[in-house]
Amino acid sequence: MEKKHKGLSAWQLTMMALGTVIGGSFFLGSSVAIHAAGPAILISYILGGVLVYFILFALSEMTVANPDTGSFRTFATQAFGPGAGFVVGWVYWTGMVLAMSSEATAVSILVREWIPNISISLLGSLIIIGVTLLNLLGADKLSKLESGLAAVKLLAIASFIIIALLLIIGIFPGISTIGAGELVREPLMPRGIKGIAGSMLVVIFSYAGFEIIGLAASETDNPKKTVPKAITYTVLSLVGFYILSIAVLLPLIPTTTLSEDVSPMVAALNRWGIGWAGTVINLVLITAILSTMLAAMFGLGRMMRSLVDDGLAPKWLKDKKDVPYRGILFSGLAMFLGLSIGFLLPKIYLFLISSGGFALLFTYVIIIATHIRFRKKNGCPPEGKCQMPGYPLTSWIVLLSMVMIILSMPFISGQTSGLIAGIIMTALYSFIYISIRLMKSSQKNKEVYLSLNNKKYQTRLSAEFSKELTEEIKEKERDKNK
Repeated sequence: MEKKHKGLSAWQLTMMALGTVIGGSFFLGSSVAIHAAGPAILISYILGGVLVYFILFALSEMTVANPDTGSFRTFATQAFGPGAGFVVGWVYWTGMVLAMSSEATAVSILVREWIPNISISLLGSLIIIGVTLLNLLGADKLSKLESGLAAVKLLAIASFIIIALLLIIGIFPGISTIGAGELVREPLMPRGIKGIAGSMLVVIFSYAGFEIIGLAASETDNPKKTVPKAITYTVLSLVGFYILSIAVLLPLIPTTTLSEDVSPMVAALNRWGIGWAGTVINLVLITAILSTMLAAMFGLGRMMRSLVDDGLAPKWLKDKKDVPYRGILFSGLAMFLGLSIGFLLPKIYLFLISSGGFALLFTYVIIIATHIRFRKKNGCPPEGKCQMPGYPLTSWIVLLSMVMIILSMPFISGQTSGLIAGIIMTALYSFIYISIRLMKSSQKNKEVYLSLNNKKYQTRLSAEFSKELTEEIKEKERDKNK
């Protein structure tokens, strides 16, 4: 579809990606990963960064060749057929809708600390409405807002790094030098390789969301230059900020004392008497989650547009304008449904919401598998350059690593249901696609059958008419002769 307005810069695309990635899974969820791996969590974040680097550049090569709004879904269709495109598109869309409806609940709970009398369901609904309406403004305006929100998160992480460094080297007012602190008293790998393996799932979740770069590529002026630049900026920013913040955190607090209830940054600063940190981090956490929701809704709208354009979603969701209004509104309504299920059927909702993580991991497996097929068929991108270092060995290593991380889900507390829900969701969409194909095939066969019968009927009518006409002429001839 021809776009009337394109123009996201590499920096705007980067800030949109950082807005999606840096969310509650890092500010809050990283406690679980740090507790599992101990100081060796640094290794986990480096390994996670390496995996993200390769997946992003696999996505970049394909995006440079075809900056389609459907991104990885379109590429999967081209590599493995429309069935794969249908399943990965709908699994990703469903997983993200469920994940974002849970994020709306999380923000509501945080806001209730300051406004205790307001209902969580009302707050969650208002947040979903706000996120949906803001996305209707279009890519350019949204990217500016997203850049501001992402900047708040980056500033918060940078501030924590600076404060932690001041504590470590002993120039923070009123606190003596900490130095290596807890790192001296803790073994590097308290739980061995199992600890690192156990933390990898949470670490990958904290990097999740970078695929927004591919979905937003069609909104850029020159994808061949902008996308690779944005990916480089995103990888360097993410890995740099994550590793630095974890590195300065480790001397401040024993990893065994961390829990999923408190942000590791808040816990570390509170331990050294910096009590105002909790309030600040809560505000940042709200900003982080809202930023993630805004960017995720942007991606959901583009994914729905791609599905509709390929005839894989209802026709009434088709948009002809630059902004996919119907896809965005439909995604917003789906979030409302997810939020409602959460309040009416909490046990079922917890089962459904855990599939969100699976949906992202499944998407990354598809991206790297598609890239392997893409390179075999096309080589380097047309008019582009090969960006994937060490192909095909690195591609296969990343693919196997992602599959292993998915298979490790049952070994992480609370993630067994995510794997089960994800498998059920994938099977369900596969069944829906097969059913639709069978129905279409049956309808087509019926139309062909009716068409053939109609032709036979017309031929028979024509023969009968010719016979009657001949008899009539003969009868007239006989009458004339008489």
